[in-house]
Amino acid sequence: MDAEFNQTFITLGGLVDMDKYRYLFFVILLTLYILILCTNGTIICLICIHRNLHEPMYIFIAALSLNSLLFSTAIYPKLCIDVLSKKQTISHSACLFQYFLYYSFAASDFLLLSVMSYDRYVSICKPLQYPTIMGKRTVVVLLTLAWFLPACEVVVPTVISSQQKLCDFTTKGIFCNNTFFKLHCVKSVILSFYGLFVMMTAVVVPVMFILFTYIKIFITTYHRCAEVRKKAAETCLPHLMVLFIFLCLALFDVIVARLESDLSKMVRLIMTLQIVVYNPLFNPIIYGVKMKAIWKHIKRLFCRLVNKRI
Repeated sequence: MDAEFNQTFITLGGLVDMDKYRYLFFVILLTLYILILCTNGTIICLICIHRNLHEPMYIFIAALSLNSLLFSTAIYPKLCIDVLSKKQTISHSACLFQYFLYYSFAASDFLLLSVMSYDRYVSICKPLQYPTIMGKRTVVVLLTLAWFLPACEVVVPTVISSQQKLCDFTTKGIFCNNTFFKLHCVKSVILSFYGLFVMMTAVVVPVMFILFTYIKIFITTYHRCAEVRKKAAETCLPHLMVLFIFLCLALFDVIVARLESDLSKMVRLIMTLQIVVYNPLFNPIIYGVKMKAIWKHIKRLFCRLVNKRI
């Protein structure tokens, strides 16, 4: 029976022993997930409802919030169930699907941040051409590519991995990420090289593009009046903050996958949880507070809710 079970299911061994605090961890994770849903959902709804926010910059912010919702939904429901379970298991096919969703949405974040940096570059450096360049069709094409390209890239290692034979059925992660590849009987050279290719195209190239556009923006605004520099800083600073946070979390993912055996179970758990907590939770907070147009609508919404209760 155990052999048959192991052929179908994989054990997620990344959670520490939490018998005494099982329900506390469940409440914390569920609260985080609800906060992520509420904060990102609020940003999306405000941008959809208010016409003055129907601009490319805010549409891209809404897309980033939607991506955070999808990313979190691929992780948190299963994680909440696992915390309450005595044995954390997942089927082979479900593990592959979670892997696909996790890296597809993570890569989409980098591309969406690249699109947002390009939007700011055109708006600040080429203001007269902005309406022509960033039309509705361009926005739709950029959003489609930001979600479609990562999915096409990640589906390749997912399919290759599905054909690999497993010699181990216990992963040290709390969900299915790159640590899943260590369960294969034979290390695939193709997967290793393709992983480097995906990292270059999905992370390094977008980050280099973002840095290039912001350098151009800072050079352009340096020669303009203080008002222009202030406006550029207000719109660009949140993007840079989000990029910095996400880069750190992406680095955590690489460290956990590469140095898994050299890290204690608690350290691996803490680093992995940071990957799925900070970005989805802090993105809407950063944009909600730092973007004046969004913050104005949030304050109005809050005041209405308070007045209704009174």
